[in-house]
Amino acid sequence: MGIRKADDPTREIQQLRSQLESLELERQQHHEFRHKLDATQQKNERLVSSLQEAKTQIEALRKEVEKLTAPPSTFAIFYSTNSDGTINISLGGRKLRVNLHPSIPSDSLKTGQEVILNEGLNVIEARGYDPQGEIVHLKHLLDDGRAVVSTHLDDARVVEISDALKQHQLSVGDHLLFEPRSGYLTEKLPKGEMEELVIEEVPDIDYTHIGGLEKELEQVKDAVELPFLYPDLFAEHRLSPPKGLLLYGPPGCGKTLIAKAVANSIAKKLGHLKGKDVRSYFLHIKGPELLNKYVGESERQIREVFAKAKEKASHGNPVIVFFDEMDALFRTRGTGISSDIESTIVPQFLSEIDGVESLRDVIVIGASNRQDLIDPAVLRPGRLDIKIKIPRPDKEGAKDILGKYLLDDLPFAESAMTEQGHDRATYVQHLIETTIEAMYAKTQDNQFLEVTYENGEKETVYFKDFSSGALIESVVARAKKHSIKRTISGGEKGLNSEDFLKAIREEFKEQEDLPNTTHPDDWAKIAGKKGEKIIHVRTLTDEGEESRAIETINVGHYF
Repeated sequence: MGIRKADDPTREIQQLRSQLESLELERQQHHEFRHKLDATQQKNERLVSSLQEAKTQIEALRKEVEKLTAPPSTFAIFYSTNSDGTINISLGGRKLRVNLHPSIPSDSLKTGQEVILNEGLNVIEARGYDPQGEIVHLKHLLDDGRAVVSTHLDDARVVEISDALKQHQLSVGDHLLFEPRSGYLTEKLPKGEMEELVIEEVPDIDYTHIGGLEKELEQVKDAVELPFLYPDLFAEHRLSPPKGLLLYGPPGCGKTLIAKAVANSIAKKLGHLKGKDVRSYFLHIKGPELLNKYVGESERQIREVFAKAKEKASHGNPVIVFFDEMDALFRTRGTGISSDIESTIVPQFLSEIDGVESLRDVIVIGASNRQDLIDPAVLRPGRLDIKIKIPRPDKEGAKDILGKYLLDDLPFAESAMTEQGHDRATYVQHLIETTIEAMYAKTQDNQFLEVTYENGEKETVYFKDFSSGALIESVVARAKKHSIKRTISGGEKGLNSEDFLKAIREEFKEQEDLPNTTHPDDWAKIAGKKGEKIIHVRTLTDEGEESRAIETINVGHYF
């Protein structure tokens, strides 16, 4: 029995050892299984990621296939909305009634707007306005939201105005974008050549700004203002108002200034008579810039000028159409001095001015340095009825002009003012007298040209014979610059008589070479010299310089 007791612990120990070994084996197996499980999980994660990526690629491919296999969308133009929720569109020149996708509010659509259709011709998307199309010119507006335009072939066409364009102020001659598929005007384009040539604003210039032309201004007032101000009296006397007038004479003598003053004066006087503000329009046409090398363009622009004038006058507003440098546009036809372009422009102008008779509020004013070059048909009675010569200013006229620029609020030299008792008005008058006397003196220093006529007579021409308002203005500007430069250099501040005398000498010096720039006969016509044919001209210079002969070609004389 004692031996059995000793064996029992041993067996238990062995059993425990065996159990421990078994547990260790299980632990090792568990660890291996755990390691395999982690590896399997990582593999599964990679597989899931690959599957997700493959799914994404498959989805992208599916969408791409759908895009490639989907029927094409169609673009159309929206017209109007119907009471049943459908809308009217233009598709390829055809008008269709189609359904609108519920996500698109019908009141958000604008006429002329582009929309997209699906394969069932239902509107699924709203877009903006097509930025492409034809450029057309507005001829006039209709009362029902339509307009008459001219195409590049000069054909007239009635078109619709889109909702977007109705927000803009439109006027005759505007350049507009036209969508030919739908017949809608969609956009107002930037200024075209017409706007560059025409200035509508009335200049802030009146008759008080013009000097030395009292007689001529009175003629202009009688010709232009009276028909505007007293139309009933003209009708009672059965007197037709003039359609236009021509201001002619040497350059720089105030022709353009007079035309601007007329437009301003008419508006003010009409407003005074009617007891309310009256707006007038001044259409300033730059003659040479109106000429266009392309066939029909110059004629079209002339039509647009008069169409614009008629549009403004139709509302009871006086309109002045001013053609500057008229001789550049409407030269005599069939004499060899006109071009093919001018030969077509003249008939167009005659046609337009003959049509002005029904509009009492439009008058045409032309300005020219060479009225002898203008086609006689333009100047006949019933067109430019009145011709007023704007001459060079005489001595008294020159004083009046200088007084417009030489005002008593300018800075004057104190030393010079002392001699006149520091009275500014007295000193201004002194400067005017001194300056004009120096300009108009028939002295050797002021001799300019020697002109030889065909009969052998010679004439000495002085600088005063080429005086003009522009020249006097230039003299004043030069004198002011001399005063400024003297002040900057530390000298006495303010204008004095020496500034003006120096300015006169400089201005005359620059004028010496002018006759060399043109043919003597043409020069004589531009300068305003009349008489027999000039066969020779030479300059007269002082300070010991030799006179210079000017090449002369015998071509006739100026009448």
